[in-house]
Amino acid sequence: MAGRRSLGRRFGWLWGAYAVSTAGTWLAFDAFALIAVLALDAGPAQVSLLAAVGPAVGAAVSVPLGPWVEIRRKRPVMMTADLVRCVLLLSIPVAFAFGRLGFGQLLLVSVAVAAADITFNAAAGAFLKDLLPRQDLLVANGRFEATTWTASMVGPPLGGAAIGLFGPVTTVVADAVSYLVSAFGIRAIGDAEKRAPRPGRAVPRAGDLLEGWRHILADPVLRPLFFNSLLVNSLIMAASPPLLILLVDDLHFAPWQYALAFAVPCTGGLLGSRLAPRLVARHGRHRVLLTTGALRACWPVGLAFTGAGAPGLAWVMVVEFGLITCCGVFNPVLATHRLDRTPTSRVTRTLSAWSATGKATTAAVTALWGVLAAWTGPRTAIAVAGALLLVTPLLLPRRDDATGTGAEPAPVAAESNGG
Repeated sequence: MAGRRSLGRRFGWLWGAYAVSTAGTWLAFDAFALIAVLALDAGPAQVSLLAAVGPAVGAAVSVPLGPWVEIRRKRPVMMTADLVRCVLLLSIPVAFAFGRLGFGQLLLVSVAVAAADITFNAAAGAFLKDLLPRQDLLVANGRFEATTWTASMVGPPLGGAAIGLFGPVTTVVADAVSYLVSAFGIRAIGDAEKRAPRPGRAVPRAGDLLEGWRHILADPVLRPLFFNSLLVNSLIMAASPPLLILLVDDLHFAPWQYALAFAVPCTGGLLGSRLAPRLVARHGRHRVLLTTGALRACWPVGLAFTGAGAPGLAWVMVVEFGLITCCGVFNPVLATHRLDRTPTSRVTRTLSAWSATGKATTAAVTALWGVLAAWTGPRTAIAVAGALLLVTPLLLPRRDDATGTGAEPAPVAAESNGG
């Protein structure tokens, strides 16, 4: 089967590096918030600030790095981003051990790590497009997607147990080590990367910062997918805090029940990522994007009708399983389609723009939904988010436009845009 064939030794090292760092990330899920509460006695306002400001500011900081990364080899950038994240994260247990850890340090590290995350992911997308032939990209993205859902299913429960046994900074240390191992894995790929395109000038212009957004907004397929993804992802994430309050405070779910309600449905992500290549081979990429993109918007409104006890727990699992299965199919197909429609000389800036906008939008909408939940109650906030999600399929591209599929721009255009 296509999903099981070998993609080569170099991809194996890249996949292994991704698996290790992803496992570390999910093992340390919500670690900063837990450290703020358990070690620094932070209140709800500080925890919310940490959750919203870190990713949002990190996204803004990452934007100027896009043109700089675009004209450099991606493997050294990825290793540097891994090492930077390792050092930054290790500063937290060191400060904690000496009794010098403060909320300001947590916030600064959160910002810097978020910027390094976006930079790494943008460089990795460009590297993957250079590494594999076009027909293998969907299989590769499906494997990354399956790895993510596996880590999200196993990591948080193990991380919670580790914090309970060894203290609040334990998972941060593990996450830092995972980035170090990832850097060694990327180094083991070998230096067979093509030379990055060089611009006609040594220093990118200010206008080059906008090149990623220009490409997205000019593409008739990427543009609606971009806005659809922004709204869907931000509304799903914005409903998560109200859902936690509904389940734990209002319906009195035990913490283990809450964890179980979201760990078990992650098997849907594994299923979806395995089905994606087969569905595309049978029905075509456009139809799969349109169908699963619409279906994933139909599930979250059901969470507003969650009841108490075992039936309520089962209902959450069913709804989340349906949502995550659809996302498991949609996400790798979207990632492949985005790479396929983006010229190699613009991949890094395009992925940076996409990711930075997504993080900033999610942070803003999550903060807004916190206010809405406080005003109307968590169940109403969940219902409003679900109702708005039902409208998002209107933003999906209706026609399969074959133009703009990643063809390289003419040399003059490439030079005028900085690469």
